[in-house]
Amino acid sequence: MMHPRLAHPRLAFAALALIGVNSLGGCAAIDRLANIGEQPRLSAISNPTAQPGYRPVHMPMPLPQPASYSPNSLWRNGSRAFFKDQRAHQVGDILTVTVNLNDKAVIANETQRSRENKEDSGIDNFFGKSKLPLTGVPIPGRLLTADSTASSDGKGSVNRSEALITNVAAVVTQVLPNGNLVVEGKQEVRVNFEVRELVVAGIVRPEDIQSDNTIDSTKIAEARIAYGGRGQITDVQQPRYGQQVFDILLPF
Repeated sequence: MMHPRLAHPRLAFAALALIGVNSLGGCAAIDRLANIGEQPRLSAISNPTAQPGYRPVHMPMPLPQPASYSPNSLWRNGSRAFFKDQRAHQVGDILTVTVNLNDKAVIANETQRSRENKEDSGIDNFFGKSKLPLTGVPIPGRLLTADSTASSDGKGSVNRSEALITNVAAVVTQVLPNGNLVVEGKQEVRVNFEVRELVVAGIVRPEDIQSDNTIDSTKIAEARIAYGGRGQITDVQQPRYGQQVFDILLPF
């Protein structure tokens, strides 16, 4: 029978682990159990501004400037079409974001340090005598000898390569006071039992939108690009809930 003092810590740890499992994905686990053998469901099309946790973007804005119009002109300012500017410019409009990420970083650092010290001190004779007076003790040749050697060698390297090339349609969710557009787009593709998700969000200038209503991802300010998925392959690649709890709680 286990001693009561030993039982309480184990019970507390088990309860803590159970709480961690529930908080990490209890509802998700129940949903997955209810859909064993079924393909992952695609998310319903919804308004991005109505999603939980959505927050309008607030950025530093300049003072509003009055609009200027050119007299006796068939073209309006900023227009790229004869009759109407076809580019996205208001809430609800759609534009295509060209995601073109091709980042590569190679960094190598090495630092070497070396230091060597040697100290000697001694007396060969005392007023021309090889022995101390009165005692007759020979004079030592070396009173103090000290040696020290220190060296260090540190190396570090980074080799990173990321590439993602795709297109995704985004919706204008907000127009800032200075005319910049807040856009957000989400794309889901299901192949067999795996769903791939691509999310793009950020702030764009209307002037950066091309005449074919596309914009490159490098011109998106505060860009948030997420590419991932869910399904059977993703489940195999992820550690189990219990292992995640132990990775968080164990100090070693």
